[in-house]
Amino acid sequence: MGQKKKSKLTSVSVWHIVRLCYRSILFIVCAIVYIDWRVNIISRMDLPVEFLADLIHSHTARTLVLDLVWIVYMVEMLLRFFPSKLESPGSQKQFLRNYIKSGKTDIKIPDNNGTMLSALLWVSFNAIFGAFYLAGILDDGIMIILSCAFAVCDMICILFFCPFQSWILKNKCCGSCRIYNWDYAMMFTPLFFVRSIYTWSLLFMSLALLFRWEITFYRHPERFSEETNLYLKCENCTEKLCAHKKQLHRLWKDISVFTRERVKRLQKEEEA
Repeated sequence: MGQKKKSKLTSVSVWHIVRLCYRSILFIVCAIVYIDWRVNIISRMDLPVEFLADLIHSHTARTLVLDLVWIVYMVEMLLRFFPSKLESPGSQKQFLRNYIKSGKTDIKIPDNNGTMLSALLWVSFNAIFGAFYLAGILDDGIMIILSCAFAVCDMICILFFCPFQSWILKNKCCGSCRIYNWDYAMMFTPLFFVRSIYTWSLLFMSLALLFRWEITFYRHPERFSEETNLYLKCENCTEKLCAHKKQLHRLWKDISVFTRERVKRLQKEEEA
C-alpha cells in the first residue's frame, strides 16, 4: 500500500503557530509577574522599607509587561484592518480584493442561529468573571491574565479544536466562520472591567474590528458565502488547516494504538 501524501505547512499555518508560541509566552510572563507581585506583597508587609523597594521594582516590571502586551496586540489588530496573505481566509473574505464572483446569486451562509447564541454564551461566561471582579474576588491583574489566556485559546481553536465551530455554528472550517473577526473582541472582553488607557484602548480597537466586520457582512453578504465567492472554495484555500488537523488526528490515533499495543505486550510479559 502506498503511503498517504503529507501536506506541507502553509505560510498561513506557520504564522498561526508562531502566534500561538508568542501568545503563550506573553501569558506565562504575565502570570509569573503577577504571582511574584502578590507573593511580595504578602511576604513584605512587615518590612516597610524593603516592601516599598520591591513594590517599585514590581510596578516597573508589571508596566513593562503591560506595555509589551499592548504593543503586540495593538499591532495585530491594526494589521487586521488591511488585506494580508499571512492571515486566514476566514478573516480576509471581508475585503473586496478577495471577492471572486461565482456567477451565482443564491447567498448561503451556514449559521443555524449560532451567531446570537455564541454572543450570549460568551457574554454570560464573562459576566461570571465580571461579578467576581466587582465582588473584589478578582483584581485587574487576573482580568489581564484572563485575556492573555483567551488569546492562547483563540489560536488553539484555529489550529486544533474550536467548540464554537463544532458545537454551535457547525461551519465546515475557519474559512466559512461567521464570527471569525470577533476573536479580538472576545479575547479582550474581561478588559471592560479594568479601568486603564491600556486595557480600554485594546477593547475599543477590538470592537472597531468587530463593527467593521458586521457592517461589511450586512452590506456585502455575497463576500461571506461560498456559493457566491469562489475565494472560499477549498481549492482556493491558502490555509489548508483541514489537512493539517487530519494529520494531527491520524498521529493521535496512531499514538493511541501504539500505546494500547505496548500496554498489552507489557501485561503479557508480566504474566509470563
